[in-house]
Amino acid sequence: MKAIVQERFGPPDTLRLADIERPEVGDGHVLVRVHAAAVNPYDWHMLRGDPYVARLMGGVGLLRPKCRVAGLDAAGHVEAVGSGVVGLRPGDEVLGFCPGSFAEYARTTADLLVPKPVGLNFEEAAAVPLGAVTALRGIRTVGRVQAGQRVLVNGAGGGVGTFAVQIAAALDAEVTGVCSTRSADLVRSLGATHVVDHTKEDFTDGRVRYDVILDNVGNRPLSRLRQVLTPTGTLVANGGGSPGHLFGAVGSLLRLAAIDLFARQRLRPILPAVPAGPTHEDLLAVTALIDAGKLTPVVDRTYPLADTAEGVRHVEQGHARGKAVVTVA
Repeated sequence: MKAIVQERFGPPDTLRLADIERPEVGDGHVLVRVHAAAVNPYDWHMLRGDPYVARLMGGVGLLRPKCRVAGLDAAGHVEAVGSGVVGLRPGDEVLGFCPGSFAEYARTTADLLVPKPVGLNFEEAAAVPLGAVTALRGIRTVGRVQAGQRVLVNGAGGGVGTFAVQIAAALDAEVTGVCSTRSADLVRSLGATHVVDHTKEDFTDGRVRYDVILDNVGNRPLSRLRQVLTPTGTLVANGGGSPGHLFGAVGSLLRLAAIDLFARQRLRPILPAVPAGPTHEDLLAVTALIDAGKLTPVVDRTYPLADTAEGVRHVEQGHARGKAVVTVA
């Protein structure tokens, strides 16, 4: 099969298209014929081995990438199932987490897949897993957003932010989206009551206080974010920290956890969608919102498999509105 492989840590240019063996289907495994795969910030972090502390923790690889084939989110159809797999059969259209998704075939497990909503094409479906699950956890699970609350989403035009605005609006919150000028109309169309153009305004100026802040960007000091939270408000951090540093986002989240021990406000990180559960339940929850017409993936642009490096570069530079997607077959 054709796949995008990475032999060493580095920039997107280290990715290359190659012919490799198709994954074998073992007990409990599902082989997915990939039709589309989304590009996430997760992918360029894995590509660069960033933050460096993640290499020491064993999830990325110490001297070279642990996973030779890049990619995580995918949509396609089930090609084959191993013994012990129930609920899935060849031909089923699915979306979910498929490590090595920048390839014609990817192997995963049944608990990381759910049926593709009939109203989505494969490119839209591939945009769902990591972005929508992260947004759901940030808004509903960690943020505990309730109807009538003031919720601010920093990075509202991005892959997680576009989902988060819609989920908060579906919960009848008063949503403020912080984004660039070019994303303002999009964010408003997704359900934001207020839009803050970060090129012209500073949402931490103290004029408005929020019950919940979901920070997808990490471009404001923690002290400033806390000043615009209500006294018992919740700050939900999705990443943060400077790329290329020893601890990066890990260091920022550890600092957040330490301050949370002494603060009246709730300062919480989002646990990663994989491997932290309940991933299957969260995937079902977001696809239920899609089926109900309350959640719509935003696809910024698509790239053929051979141009995956260009798509990763686009996302790493922060240019994507919604999701960038690789079309495979």
